[in-house]
Amino acid sequence: MESFNAFLEKAGGIVWGAPLIILLFGTHLYLTFRLGLIQRHLWKAIKISFSREKEGEGEISQFGALMTALAATIGTGNIVGVATAVAAGGPGAVLWMWLTGVFGIATKYAEALLSVKYRIALPNGEITGGPMYVLERGLNAKWLGVIFAFFTAVAAFGIGNMVQANSISQMLKDTFGLSTWISGAVMTGLTAFVILGGIRSIARFCEKLVPFMAVFYVLGCGLILFLNFGKLPGTISLIFTSAFNGQAAIGGFMGAGVKEAMRYGIARGLFSNESGLGSAPIVAAAAQTRNPVRQALVSSTGTFWDTVVVCLMTGLVVVSAGDWQTGLKGAALTKSAFSHIPYIGPSVLSLGLLTFVFSTILGWEYYGEKAAEYLLGVKSVMPYRYLWIAAVMAGSVAALPAVWNFADIFNGLMAVPNLISLLLLAPVAAAETAKYINEP
Repeated sequence: MESFNAFLEKAGGIVWGAPLIILLFGTHLYLTFRLGLIQRHLWKAIKISFSREKEGEGEISQFGALMTALAATIGTGNIVGVATAVAAGGPGAVLWMWLTGVFGIATKYAEALLSVKYRIALPNGEITGGPMYVLERGLNAKWLGVIFAFFTAVAAFGIGNMVQANSISQMLKDTFGLSTWISGAVMTGLTAFVILGGIRSIARFCEKLVPFMAVFYVLGCGLILFLNFGKLPGTISLIFTSAFNGQAAIGGFMGAGVKEAMRYGIARGLFSNESGLGSAPIVAAAAQTRNPVRQALVSSTGTFWDTVVVCLMTGLVVVSAGDWQTGLKGAALTKSAFSHIPYIGPSVLSLGLLTFVFSTILGWEYYGEKAAEYLLGVKSVMPYRYLWIAAVMAGSVAALPAVWNFADIFNGLMAVPNLISLLLLAPVAAAETAKYINEP
């Protein structure tokens, strides 16, 4: 098993290596300019995103679609992933991570626009869509749609389920001594309660949970930074200078140059906001919207909130604490950084992780369910939900490193067919944007 895990870890490193990172970030840059710097419409997008009135065919409101997508997107990557990037690439990684969010807004916009444009109505009247339908209907490449759906259905169980459930149960065990069987049973019950009602139930729950968890975490980080206000100017200066000059990291003795800062910052930023992976457009396609551009604008704000805001706040807390020079990595570095502020810091971290991780379980269930539906038909939906519920319990009580590595591979492979559709259909996205962007 150890050799198998080592093989999967190596394979994951290849999948998430330089070619995919260059392809993803390159797509961000290309679409930013091809779509006429769509980021300049961010304020308009934010205003539309808080609209809940029914505007067209769809299963849920635009706000509900955004909250469900954010539920799946905001997770451990926003907390532990940021610390991992800083530990490996130095403080400059925070700036590169932030830039992936700024440019990634264009990619998230384009993939949502195409998913709404090419969505379909099922025989039961339900509106559905996603990159698999874009590949099938937009590029006449159903075989690529099948590949994307397969990767998504498999990756969901790891990245969106068992790994997340294990993170919660282990955190509660380490912090409060709570048995993983008890936390697993509670989490399994809550998951079943929400997801068995379908996307409308998931969206209703996420509309309440996501704003609370995001606002709580950002305000908590803001309070920590206020208490550490004296260090803030130096922290910001260090992030900017080390992004272009390099800065000592990993124990304070191993130099992390500009290359490492870029590599780890961009990689963790891409992994966190999921722009280009093709996951968020699946729920965007279910939104009630009168044209593809409006929902695309709403979806694009997800990358802004996830990376430009939440990841940045975590990065500022981690860098200002200074523990990135001690050799700590990942979760240990995050815990140490937040522990510098007694009571407030650990509480912000614990509640942030708890809500971020559980919301990810809910959002990714819908992604996986829709992928299974595309492959096997509507009859596969309920069995998939029951299997998902069982996987939450299994992930809570078992340490499954192979699952994480396996899911990491399939998560990266999801991006390839999706990016093909984005690059080839960029003229379609640009034409739709020109047609509808000036509508109120």
